[in-house]
Amino acid sequence: MGDLKERLLFKPASAVNLGDASNRPFASFRHPFQGVEVKKRGQGLRSWIRVDASTGDSQIIEVDKFTVMRRCDLPARDLRLLDPLFVYPSTILGREKAIVVNLEQIRCIITADEVLLLNSLDSYVLQYVVELQRRLKATGAGDVWQAESRDFADVSRNMSSDYLPFEFKALEIALEAACTFLDTQAAELEIEAYPLLDELTSTISTLNLERVRRLKSRLVGLTRRVQKVRDEIEQLMDDDGDMAEMYLTEKKMRMDSLSYGGEQSMMGYRATDGPQSVSAPVSPVSSPPEYRKLEKSVSFARSRHDSMKSSESSKQNIEEMEMLLEAYFVVIDSTLNKLTSLKEYIDDTEDFINIQLDNVRNQLIQFELLLTTATFVVAICGVVAGIFGMNFPITLFDSPSAFDWVLFITGVAGLVIFCSFLWFYKSRRVMPF
Repeated sequence: MGDLKERLLFKPASAVNLGDASNRPFASFRHPFQGVEVKKRGQGLRSWIRVDASTGDSQIIEVDKFTVMRRCDLPARDLRLLDPLFVYPSTILGREKAIVVNLEQIRCIITADEVLLLNSLDSYVLQYVVELQRRLKATGAGDVWQAESRDFADVSRNMSSDYLPFEFKALEIALEAACTFLDTQAAELEIEAYPLLDELTSTISTLNLERVRRLKSRLVGLTRRVQKVRDEIEQLMDDDGDMAEMYLTEKKMRMDSLSYGGEQSMMGYRATDGPQSVSAPVSPVSSPPEYRKLEKSVSFARSRHDSMKSSESSKQNIEEMEMLLEAYFVVIDSTLNKLTSLKEYIDDTEDFINIQLDNVRNQLIQFELLLTTATFVVAICGVVAGIFGMNFPITLFDSPSAFDWVLFITGVAGLVIFCSFLWFYKSRRVMPF
């Protein structure tokens, strides 16, 4: 991994600064904030990892947010989602020329030509870059999607599960990295939780209860993050417009096709129009009516043809994006089910502990009831002793055996009263004997 970091984070001489095309020097690395390099004071520069779609090469560039906004045609609120100084929930936004991705450790901007990834020393970010480079260089997707052909309908017909546009590949790897990261955390939490909960059921102590409390807090936070990713994917799957908006390559090729077709039609008309007079003024007002009619008819026919091809390819592209999202929706839903099962196990353990505590509490109440009954019997004996302790003459004091009979009768009476109470408790099922 050390060699990987050196290879990815090395600043080649060909790296271009998008914020200033002049000779602005690259900034040296400083202590990062949560793995991401902090912005330069007064300049607003931030370090990005740029992955080219055509070659798969990566380089380190330093640009300010206004340059990124102009380059990717993004508003400032979308870039704030990628700011590492703030905590934002997982988000996938489809824009006109870019896809803004904020999935756990992966914070990037995906366009039809490149990926701008916030520079980080996190292992998942480095794995994202390496995996994206590997897939681009293995399949040659960048060269195919940037071929000389202007007919994007042919590309759509040739598209398969292994042949996806660049932005789909980049988004797929981002989803894979986020799902893997969350699933790994869920697995680690499971490994730690189940033995601790089993120990708590056998030994209830303050230390074990504190450990379970911390474990439950981590579980709630992780469940919230997994639920947010799942909801984001589900929201995209439910909106065909958002999925179609993410097809950046098709939109780019459509714009290129429109501009290229307009130039060709204009050149063809000028070529068939014959030589023009040298003294004739070149002005839109002096254009012949036939030329304007031909231009309108060509533009109308081209727009209808492009809209028909766009509607046909959009359905297929939406299906491709929907299949891609469904695959990772199943993965993240499985992770959520794991966390839900763990939460249910914790709830069951809490219920079991509460039952045990209730049982102990009931035993204490029963013991207290026995003591109260015994105290009542002893109090009766005390009443008898108090009566005979009064200062008035009693004939029983003259009999030598009277004291023994008084003790015997009092004890038997107290025992009978105590047994009567026990029988009453048993008949009422207050005590289990």
